[in-house]
Amino acid sequence: MYDDKLEVAKVTFGSEPKDDEIYSFILTHFHHLTFSPPITAELANHKKLNPKRLQRLVKKQASETGIGKKAQQALKLQQEQQKMLRKHISKQQRDVQKQRKFELKQLKRHEKHKGH
Repeated sequence: MYDDKLEVAKVTFGSEPKDDEIYSFILTHFHHLTFSPPITAELANHKKLNPKRLQRLVKKQASETGIGKKAQQALKLQQEQQKMLRKHISKQQRDVQKQRKFELKQLKRHEKHKGH
């Protein structure tokens, strides 16, 4: 950063380099680096926020935006519809099973009292 202008260059090292390796690379290869055109850099005024306030802000932003992209929202809606359908079907099956048990129990009761 020079005169409120920011220029960047990208260098890809293989694995995570150590600080002294980066320093020696800069000293030896600085003149070979290709920098981006200078842009005006605004220094962000990083005011330290209270953790609770930060948490509230993050929660508010998340609730405003909802879940990700349109495709994710569509998938989520489909999942919720499938879940409702599964619940409905399983409730119907439970009710049918309960009714069948009841009728079987009633039939047994009538069979016991038939000869009296």
